[in-house]
Amino acid sequence: ERHASARGTTWSMSTSEAASRARDAARRRARTARRKVGPVARRGARLTRDGLLREYYRAELRRPVDPTLAVYAAYWYRGYSCNPAAIYEVARRLAPGVRGVWVVRRDRVEAVPAGVEYVVAGTPAYYRVLARARWLVNNVNFPDFVRKRPEQVHVQTHHGTPVKVMGLDQQRHPIGAGRMDFAGLLRRVDRWDYSVSANSFSTQMWDRAYPATYTTLEVGYPRNDRLVTAGPDEVRRLRAEFGLDPDEQVVLYAPTHREHLPGYRPPFDPDRFVQALGDSGRLLMRSHYFHDRDRRPGQPRDWERVRDVSGHQRVEDLYLVADVLVTDYSSAMFDYAVLDRPIVLYTPDWEAYRLARGVYFDVTAEPPGAVASTFADLLDVFRTDGVRSDAATKAREHFRARFCTLDDGRAAERVVRRVFLGEPDERSTRC
Repeated sequence: ERHASARGTTWSMSTSEAASRARDAARRRARTARRKVGPVARRGARLTRDGLLREYYRAELRRPVDPTLAVYAAYWYRGYSCNPAAIYEVARRLAPGVRGVWVVRRDRVEAVPAGVEYVVAGTPAYYRVLARARWLVNNVNFPDFVRKRPEQVHVQTHHGTPVKVMGLDQQRHPIGAGRMDFAGLLRRVDRWDYSVSANSFSTQMWDRAYPATYTTLEVGYPRNDRLVTAGPDEVRRLRAEFGLDPDEQVVLYAPTHREHLPGYRPPFDPDRFVQALGDSGRLLMRSHYFHDRDRRPGQPRDWERVRDVSGHQRVEDLYLVADVLVTDYSSAMFDYAVLDRPIVLYTPDWEAYRLARGVYFDVTAEPPGAVASTFADLLDVFRTDGVRSDAATKAREHFRARFCTLDDGRAAERVVRRVFLGEPDERSTRC
């Protein structure tokens, strides 16, 4: 009996253990199934939702266009900024009957200024305003699904005077172009009614890179109006907001993005740089907007004198507080030149950039100021005050005469009067 009882106990424990193992195995299979099915289900739900929203958009296209509605966007819905923001502000004053609505990403809603109406990209309201707005204003292209209605007016403001080749010209530089869809690009360009140009050089490049039957508004860049109209009081106020003393030398470092080298950063040591500036030097560092989800520059030891300002929404504020701009192949040089302040080009990879990405002209031969090809050269430029040398000053004067003659503080007004109010402008040309 004792033997039988022992066997029974052994059998009972084995059964319990087996059941426990079976339950654990079932849980693991369920978790695995959820991991496999979950993404598929979410993707399916998202596709279903997107399909329904596109159907909603097509239904809205059958409704009348709202003759008072203007939709604004910038940098693929990254927020309120650039030429569209400048146009929006002037339109509120000169065309108060036009209701302006911005499209922004959900993660950028908090950056929208108070009092500015907006819709979140991807929501029903987003599809509704795109379908029914009389005016669509953007500094890049709207998505491919957006249809151009006969009553609608598309305004392409662009977002910089080009150094690097753009549009169809990128076909000659396949490394820089990546997997660009040029046929799709032409379909998007064909929606433009107006193309805003900062200068005659840009007009020539846009006409070649984006051939279509739009009207060019060669009026200057609306976003640069503020650089012209801001007085000393505004500059002092902004510097105080940034915690910058009046007697400090503030340098803004703003390199561009390298499409052919997505992870590349020019060699730059913030600690050594501020040492070269001297005790009164301060450095503001701003990465390209393409890196807005990955902005963590190396923390310099002297963080009191170095600040990452990549998250600041309005780059014009940074231009106004900076005494000197350091950049490379960025269109920032053309904007900052409006202020007639020193500019230094730091071009450690010029030959590689020129060959891979393609450029419209040699900025090292026709610069807006001093040029440094190595970091050691850059430090020397500041240590020897080459920033303000006679040669650098003459180069900037020539650069401004070529690219900045239209920036008189009224570019946005000219766009609003032509596009929203229908007033003629002698600077308009038909492409």
